[in-house]
Amino acid sequence: MYQVIARKYRPQSFAELVSQEHVKTTLDNAIHQQRIAHGYIFSGQRGTGKTTVARIMARCLNCVSGPTATPCGTCASCREITAGGAVDVIEIDAASNRGINEMRELRESVRFRPARDRYKVFIIDEAHQITNEAFNALLKTLEEPPEWVVFILCTTETHKIPTTIASRCQQFTFRSVEFAELVARMEWICKEEGITAEPEALAVLAQAGEGSVRDSLSALDQAIACCGTHLKAEEVRALLGLFGLDALDQVVGSVERADATRMLEIVAELERSGANLQHFCRELARHWRNLLVARIAGAGTRLIAASPNEQQRMAELGARFSEEDLTRYLQITLDVFRDLQYSLQPRLHMELGLLKLVHAAKLTTIEDALAGLGPAPAPVPQAAPPRQAPPTPVADAPPWDAAPKPVAAPPKPPPPKPAAVEPGTLKARMHTALSEAGLTFTADGIESSLVNEGATEVEIVAPEELELSLNEKELQQFLIKLGVQKRLRIRFQASVDAGPSKPQAKSNSDDEVTTRAMAHPMVKRFQETFKDSQVRQVRNLKE
Repeated sequence: MYQVIARKYRPQSFAELVSQEHVKTTLDNAIHQQRIAHGYIFSGQRGTGKTTVARIMARCLNCVSGPTATPCGTCASCREITAGGAVDVIEIDAASNRGINEMRELRESVRFRPARDRYKVFIIDEAHQITNEAFNALLKTLEEPPEWVVFILCTTETHKIPTTIASRCQQFTFRSVEFAELVARMEWICKEEGITAEPEALAVLAQAGEGSVRDSLSALDQAIACCGTHLKAEEVRALLGLFGLDALDQVVGSVERADATRMLEIVAELERSGANLQHFCRELARHWRNLLVARIAGAGTRLIAASPNEQQRMAELGARFSEEDLTRYLQITLDVFRDLQYSLQPRLHMELGLLKLVHAAKLTTIEDALAGLGPAPAPVPQAAPPRQAPPTPVADAPPWDAAPKPVAAPPKPPPPKPAAVEPGTLKARMHTALSEAGLTFTADGIESSLVNEGATEVEIVAPEELELSLNEKELQQFLIKLGVQKRLRIRFQASVDAGPSKPQAKSNSDDEVTTRAMAHPMVKRFQETFKDSQVRQVRNLKE
């Protein structure tokens, strides 16, 4: 009967194990020094050798020439452990034996000595699926087991192991296998099997495994079954549903050319071919990441899982973009991939995401925009113009001053007094009292309003914008101080004719606010930096 490659070439000793040097060295020294613990936890990514090392450990402990780090492989114990039929090596699948009853049976089995071998080894796979009650039942036994018992717990989710269990065991974390080691392992297996494979084909299989030896070998087995004894990269990509660099580079080229039409055509081609848009987006994100790494680290880096030829191609392509642009493209693609997971219309999201890449290529950073402006040119001093005689006044036009003023800025005319307010009237008395009390804004509000004094009531009609300046209680107290024992009523309306002096006062106030705002250093600096900018409106925040 055919045996799959992952099982046929399963390591049977520490020397055959791929990677995991830190685990091999520690366990080898522990066996040589006879410092064998009663409990181990092997954690890490799937397919990295956790269960394999557990079986190798059982062989090392129970070999007839052991305990030894190099089991013979020929004695009855080694052969039975390899075949999975050893009486004293009990493998338990915790996914289907996770309850308290199964743990009680295991606890009872621990009490009995091994039937033949030196140690009774319990290998508990997927240990994180054991319930808390079952772990509690095993707790005391795991802490102080008999001298002939060794527990090995294998898990991919070590954070789910209770700390009371983890603290009683030695923990080993299995790392993902590097790309080069996966490719080397598959090259050796292909030679043993009489298979010829292109380097790019093995690179594709190693990428599909994502650091897992078992996943890569399973993909290799599938490729051999599909393609026969000669493996080609394009055929392997098509088999595994992966996208080649050519398809991904079309997107990169469209971004470089800012070709939005080609982006829409790419999505249409993917739809016609039945490709998974989410899968394509994931591969595109990985491609942007590889280009970014190649741009930073150059070709030949260990940070990119690709063949040397592909790495050189990525380095040349990544050099056409800046690191900031590649980072922006990667973030946009990751956002699109996240949206595609929940999208009811994946094509629309994919088209939108690729168009965002095109538009993102046209963006300019604020630093570059400011640098392009350059420093503001220094003003060129000009000679003072010669004094000229004042022009002859034109009919119906206000006369000009006979001589220029010595100051640089034109003088501001004093605010005229309202024509409707005569000295001694109630409005003038209120304005004077408020000004003397330091209430300038309230005094200006009275000046811009109509004050009607009746027999029993004083009515103030003011514009709506003066609502915050005129306080009824405050003005009522000023009326009492002026000896006016009448009720005050304030009415606000959208437009008030306060006499011919009101528009002039409003204009003067606006001019003063505008002058102060334009003289502010930050406003001047902004106008120097952005020469074409215009200040269209100045608003007084106190109103």
